[in-house]
Amino acid sequence: MEDIQVYDFDVKSKINDYSVYFRDNIKEILLNEVKEGDFFVIDSKVKSLYEKTFKGILNSHNCFEIDANETMKSYEGTIPVIDSLIKSGFKKKNRLFAIGGGITQDVTSFIASVLYRGVEWMFIPTSLLAQGDSCIGSKTSINFKEYKNQIGGFYPPSKIFIDIKFLDSISETDLKSGLGELCHYIILSSKKDFNLVADNYNEIIEDRSKLKHVISTCLQIKKGFIEQDEFDEGIRQLLNYGHSFGHAIESITNYKIPHGIAVAFGMDIANYISVEYEMLDPEVREEIKTLLKKIWHSFDLTSLDTSTLLNALSKDKKNVGNKLGLILLNDFGNGEKRLILPDERFVGYLNNYLNGSV
Repeated sequence: MEDIQVYDFDVKSKINDYSVYFRDNIKEILLNEVKEGDFFVIDSKVKSLYEKTFKGILNSHNCFEIDANETMKSYEGTIPVIDSLIKSGFKKKNRLFAIGGGITQDVTSFIASVLYRGVEWMFIPTSLLAQGDSCIGSKTSINFKEYKNQIGGFYPPSKIFIDIKFLDSISETDLKSGLGELCHYIILSSKKDFNLVADNYNEIIEDRSKLKHVISTCLQIKKGFIEQDEFDEGIRQLLNYGHSFGHAIESITNYKIPHGIAVAFGMDIANYISVEYEMLDPEVREEIKTLLKKIWHSFDLTSLDTSTLLNALSKDKKNVGNKLGLILLNDFGNGEKRLILPDERFVGYLNNYLNGSV
């Protein structure tokens, strides 16, 4: 009972308020929640890994399995799901249940937001990225061609059920990718929250109870941002810290570098730029980099071309005119949006970073 009191919380939304529950009895939860006519969208890998957990529930309800990849996260990818929903007799009063990581969430939430002008949906996140980040915030995003997250809106689930046991089956790369994403919250929050991860990194990797505490901490940080600025018009834009560079890295590597790993690189690039613009103490950058290197250690950017990276950066939706809309850092807990002209000076910084000289 104490555990429930510590971790469960509600999120206020101008669309509809929603609730986050930390639970370890997902099968029982689903049996109580699912009604006739409801529809599951589930990551095929998750279904295979947890066949015993979902056995009987999925067989007795309409279910669509998806291959959770970036190709699926597109207009073309959503077509067979929508087709299956309509053919199954799914009605506006029925609900969608998404089971999987961020791509499953994006596909389901986007469909829920546009089908019949909006239907209710619930989310059972199974990846660290989804549990500690994307499950709250209301954003629905799908890709357009090779450009990431260009189409979407805001449409939150009514309930989110987090069971950290799902994280027992994720790979070390996916675990570190998730931590890479979570790092942008702790850095933007405070030195104290940064130390929570930096000082206990090995224990967090090994101990799910400690990881659960980090997940809860990051969700509470994000809740503070989104309840002030749900539609990303002001302070919430700071949460794009590391993401302009990260999304560009994902795009030009054809997603061979996982999202959270790319964001970890992106934060360090942003910090390096911040140092060069005399915003950030170099020692703070090095302190943060020590943690980020543990996350990206088996990846590198040496094969990337500066002009290709700059071209991808130019497509970022946060840009204004010919200026890049970048989130830079002044200190722990102190991010700032800057409009940066990609001039010779800036291109030189990117060259220095990609050739490993900084």
